[in-house]
Amino acid sequence: MPDQPSHKPAAHPTEDPPPDALRADARRNRERVLEAAREVFAAQGVDAPMSAVARRAGVGVATLYRRFPTRSSLVAAAFDDQLAVCATAFEEALADPDPGHGLYTLLRKVCTTLVTDRGFETVFLAGFPASLDYDRERACAEERLAHLVQRARDAGRLREDFSPADIPLLLLAVGGLASQPSEAAVPAAHRLLTYLFQSFQADPPPRPAPLPPAPALDLSGLHRPAPTQPSSVRP
Repeated sequence: MPDQPSHKPAAHPTEDPPPDALRADARRNRERVLEAAREVFAAQGVDAPMSAVARRAGVGVATLYRRFPTRSSLVAAAFDDQLAVCATAFEEALADPDPGHGLYTLLRKVCTTLVTDRGFETVFLAGFPASLDYDRERACAEERLAHLVQRARDAGRLREDFSPADIPLLLLAVGGLASQPSEAAVPAAHRLLTYLFQSFQADPPPRPAPLPPAPALDLSGLHRPAPTQPSSVRP
């Protein structure tokens, strides 16, 4: 997505300084802007007006642009935590001596985050901000997933016809639960993952381990309206 520059840009816009280099009040301002950005982007997507973020944070648009000269720099900073969570999950999965367990643990973390953190869904399913080089990040994630899948297949933990393409299929199915309340969405995501992962196994046990408890869902959940946007984040 194209960056959205300020209508009155500073003469020499600079990158946002490290948080440790800011005064206490400036750090609080920065955190308020980032929190507002996460909320607005989760509700409206990363194309939401920058002015909506400023209003939500209670700061002027000029203040926002001094800290974050472009949309990409704001999105990157807002979702830095999600990037760190993703990187750590991959590292832990690759370090697990049991490849099947490592892959399952990674997928459980990703599925949980998909239904509890709409910002994660915004960035990782809708696309990274331009400053994060989406193509490179996606290629890196796909390479790591393929490596995890191959390790699990080589160890005899996955059926031979399992494909890395089955993982996006799983995540798309789980992502559909994001509109449900978290108390129903999280157990539903875990139950669905467990169901499917049992079918992925090369040699499933004759008596599989019990499934996670069934979530409190019924057919009415299929018609749950999309969450309404708070009036404070409308353009």
